[in-house]
Amino acid sequence: MTQILLIISSPRQDSYSTQVARKLADKLSSRPGSALVVRDLTHQPLPHIDDSFAVARNTPADHLTVSQKAALVLSDKLLAELFAADTVIIAAGMINFGIPSSLKAYVDYVVRPGVTFRYGEQGPQGLVTGKKAYLVLARGGVYTQGPMQALNFQDPYLKAALGFIGVTDIEVIAIEGIAFGPDVAKKALAAALAKVDAIKL
Repeated sequence: MTQILLIISSPRQDSYSTQVARKLADKLSSRPGSALVVRDLTHQPLPHIDDSFAVARNTPADHLTVSQKAALVLSDKLLAELFAADTVIIAAGMINFGIPSSLKAYVDYVVRPGVTFRYGEQGPQGLVTGKKAYLVLARGGVYTQGPMQALNFQDPYLKAALGFIGVTDIEVIAIEGIAFGPDVAKKALAAALAKVDAIKL
């Protein structure tokens, strides 16, 4: 069984990133023996982490109290989805040069010491390995090149966070310039969908 995890985070209904990511998820899950799990952070937002979670995540498993275990239940559920997935698709629109806060909350829940990473003699070691990730990212301007590139904290952050926990096989599908008018947006969407079509199963 091959499992695909689709994570949606754009606050816009039927956003460009969601459209392309769903097309990709449908394509990958069409393979025989595949299953799709959708984590919709827009319609089912995660609460931001609090003190109880921050303390519990740094407590050894054999020292956790009942209340601390309860504080980790949601994180454990998200991690079970992540570890079970062979392919992870993250859909995100650019919000103020970065990712939506809902997606940042997700990252906070899944980057856990001793579970998704650990420190050894050679530094941090990611424990979420053997997975392919696709980042489907929409943004109003052009941030892959030109003067706005220095303000792109979207895919560089996601690549860093995923790489830190061991997900290093990452492909970016960007839909850029959608704020430059309907014609530009249409071309950007078509180009992104063409990239999806070109992915071999």
